[in-house]
Amino acid sequence: MTRSAPSRLLVSALLLASLESFGQESAPASPPEERRVTGSDAARGEGVEQDPLGAVVAPATLPDGTTALYGYVGAPELGVGFRQGIAGFELEARGKLQWFQLSAALELAVRRKVYERGPLSLAPTLGLGVVLNSGATYMDEDNFSGVLLRVTPGLVAVYRAADTVSLLGLVDLPLDIGLSHEKARRFQALGGGGVEVYLGSNLSMLAAAQVGLETFRERVGEGETRLGWAGRLGLGARLF
Repeated sequence: MTRSAPSRLLVSALLLASLESFGQESAPASPPEERRVTGSDAARGEGVEQDPLGAVVAPATLPDGTTALYGYVGAPELGVGFRQGIAGFELEARGKLQWFQLSAALELAVRRKVYERGPLSLAPTLGLGVVLNSGATYMDEDNFSGVLLRVTPGLVAVYRAADTVSLLGLVDLPLDIGLSHEKARRFQALGGGGVEVYLGSNLSMLAAAQVGLETFRERVGEGETRLGWAGRLGLGARLF
């Protein structure tokens, strides 16, 4: 009897160890890893890892909640702007200095993407603003002074050519209607294209050019038609 007691104790200890080992193997996977995956998925769903390409013109519309600032130099205009994606639309505020005529324009515009297939997307735009023209003729002898209301319909086409490159098609149809001189008019029909390239650190660079026709008059019976054109080099930054 004295020899069997240690044996019984040893058998009991082995049985307990086996039961604990079985319980650990059959237990479900630890939930912390599942929580980490769910958290990262939610972050992606909220747009934390958005595509950063585009700030000056691209993309066709900014994602909801995304903001961009940009500026550009060119001829005949210099400009700055602010873009904001809101509920499938994009709102834009922009200021322009036409240094050939010494005129300044302030505009608000709305843009809506209406077509997207593969790498191509299209978005019409509509802007409304005011133009203050000094009437300077040192570089434009046909220029005239005045305050004008500007209405600017247009279209932006964006083709994603690579991870860091978007090709652009641009149509702008600004119409200026005289407020201080009610018969004054100016209309441009400009079309062209460009490219926007992602530089890193949420910065994008734009190069674009447009050509077309420009018609204008200071008073009835004095209308003129001539070549219209514009070129821009711009830099923009995404602010998420």
